[in-house]
Amino acid sequence: MLKKIGIVVLVVIGVGAMALYAIGLGALGRHEGPGEVATAPRPDAAVVSTALSVTQAASAIGIARPKQILFGDLHVHTTFSFDAFLISLPLAQGEGTHPPADACDFARYCSAMDFWSINDHAEAITPANWRETVAAIRQCNEVASDPDNPDSVAYLGWEWTQVGTSPDNHFGHKNVVLAHTDEARIPARPIAATSTVRRTRAATQLSPFVGGGLALAGGHPRYHDLVRFFSERRNFEECPEGVDVRELPTDCLETAATPADLFGKLDEWGHDAIVIPHGTTWGFYTPPGSSWDKQLAGDLHDPDRQTLFEIYSGHGNSDGFRTWRELDFDDAGRASCPEPTRDYLPTCWRAGEIILERCLDAGDPAAECEERAAEARRLAAAAGQQAHLTVPGARAEDWLDAGQCRDCQQGSFNYRPRGSAQYVMALSNFDEPEQPRRFRFGFMSSSDNHFARPGTGFKEVHRVGFTESSGRDGRVAGPLANILTPPPETPTARARPFDPNQTEISGFALFELERQTSYFMTGGLIAAHSAGRDRGSIWQAMDRREVYGTSGPRILLWFDLMNPPGTTGQPLPMGGEAEMTQAPIFSVRAVGSFEQLPGCPDYVVSGLGTDRIETVCKDECYNPSDQRRLITRIEVVRIRPQATRDEPIHELIEDPWRSFACQANPDGCAITFSDPDFVSDGRDTLYYVRAIEAPAPAINADGTRCEYDASGRCLRVNLCKGSSDECLGEHEPKAWSSPIFLDVAHGRAS
Repeated sequence: MLKKIGIVVLVVIGVGAMALYAIGLGALGRHEGPGEVATAPRPDAAVVSTALSVTQAASAIGIARPKQILFGDLHVHTTFSFDAFLISLPLAQGEGTHPPADACDFARYCSAMDFWSINDHAEAITPANWRETVAAIRQCNEVASDPDNPDSVAYLGWEWTQVGTSPDNHFGHKNVVLAHTDEARIPARPIAATSTVRRTRAATQLSPFVGGGLALAGGHPRYHDLVRFFSERRNFEECPEGVDVRELPTDCLETAATPADLFGKLDEWGHDAIVIPHGTTWGFYTPPGSSWDKQLAGDLHDPDRQTLFEIYSGHGNSDGFRTWRELDFDDAGRASCPEPTRDYLPTCWRAGEIILERCLDAGDPAAECEERAAEARRLAAAAGQQAHLTVPGARAEDWLDAGQCRDCQQGSFNYRPRGSAQYVMALSNFDEPEQPRRFRFGFMSSSDNHFARPGTGFKEVHRVGFTESSGRDGRVAGPLANILTPPPETPTARARPFDPNQTEISGFALFELERQTSYFMTGGLIAAHSAGRDRGSIWQAMDRREVYGTSGPRILLWFDLMNPPGTTGQPLPMGGEAEMTQAPIFSVRAVGSFEQLPGCPDYVVSGLGTDRIETVCKDECYNPSDQRRLITRIEVVRIRPQATRDEPIHELIEDPWRSFACQANPDGCAITFSDPDFVSDGRDTLYYVRAIEAPAPAINADGTRCEYDASGRCLRVNLCKGSSDECLGEHEPKAWSSPIFLDVAHGRAS
């Protein structure tokens, strides 16, 4: 009898183990597929009305024969991306699946985008997902019916997501956007960053038994989908090195360790592609002390492909340079903690303050507490990005506004000023002294949305869903909580070192996930001055850098050099370059965006239906009134790139060099200015402008919402948490032109 019972028990255990194993391989989960694209285009009347409004505005502000101004978003993720999948889970109060079809429908109906691109993280895109992405983008374009005059153009692309462990090996994130979608003119697979591939693999390689246990413990079908997502990537191996890209196996993951490797592989493929750096000041993943200097050397920059720079996104503003440093480094590369300034409190310094406060509160001698504070600053500086993990039990609120740019409007989280647009554009590389090398980027903006929602900046609504902010209020709980937050600890009055080789913390839990949620914006847009609405015309506008970026609203902006060399009499538009022998004369014209009406236009209801409007659009759409917002001023930034190797960068950036107040006129603002010093100074110079609208509320515009004392010290913060607070603060919506590059006629930079 006992033997029979034992056999039954063993059988039950065996069946249970097999069932758990099968569940851990995703047997109960759904494949994360591409979804179904809505089959009706945006009505011709809606497209014509938008185009007519641009033409009328151009005429009213004095623009003759204008090109079309088309708005887009070239930075969009779906739940094919690993991080987007994680934030779709119940533990993050996620919304569930948002596949490529949702992005297409949102762009066409909810945000009325003229063009957009899909940019899922390459390290998580399986061969099946890539085929599905390509098919979904083609389907999205087919809905437009007329390729010469489409309602919306969808571009194919991906994100190369590199994260270094130190300033020396960090190159950052770059979006790759492809000109075409037909099989003969696209790579067989996206190209991922080697370092991120290996971190992602480590995070997804759960044993089936562990995966099955997590899926069952999660108590929601979405966790079974997650386990299947992991399982589909279990045997996804990197492609072999040293093999021509066209000879690689079809089912491997193509990788590139550096930008040079990425550009080399794109060259091997030989297809038209634009590479767009982004998040360059975003300190969430960028090691403190990182600088863009090294990316001007050799083949780390490709001036033919890497032509646009994302100056603003849902992660904030990356425009302005600041002279303060996050860390100081000695000649041996050892980090130390700089003292705070009125505009910047280093995170390492705040670590010392927290320890000092705790030590004094415990009644320990002041001298000992000062020693502990100095030790805390040293340990935090050595920890770099993980400085916050050197103070046991520190809450997000304890860090106040440490690491933030206090005088940057909507500056990105843990700001890295040596990745700012101004710093990058002021650099020169003198490896060839007679022909210094410089970046010549056009400026654009996009959203970096992870909910398949291109162009969310049309209204400041839905902080959860239209930004990357989570609906969580406080610490995450549940079986997968350690993916997002470190385990709770008891506060102590002594700091401890952080050793990346010894810690059990991994993934997003290594970073300041909770505090940075107060720095997510709805995102920006790229605007293209295009000869037509078709794919080729938009691509040509991007290729010649005749584009600009906005912080979300559809501000109209023209910036031209009125007296370029030659006899054609045609102005040189933004993004252009010329050699000059006389003082340049510039024209700027800007018209404010339309005030928005609540809800969605009727054609959206007809095209999507009420259920999809709720799921995809969250019941809000681009819905312009006939009232335009006011442009309050035009600012001009002048940058004269380094002429010698050791020239201090901050002396070369004049921001603003000129500022022009605008009359309160809904027709817009027009100014003309000149630079009489250009010839006499004898320096190559670039100019760009900002058109600024009247103040308006925006999500997370106040960051940590600090209360400051009279000396500028942050006393306490009110971090943005939960789903009920939109965390609105006043900001000034902006548009940034691409620069106009002028060289003195006796020579020019490469």
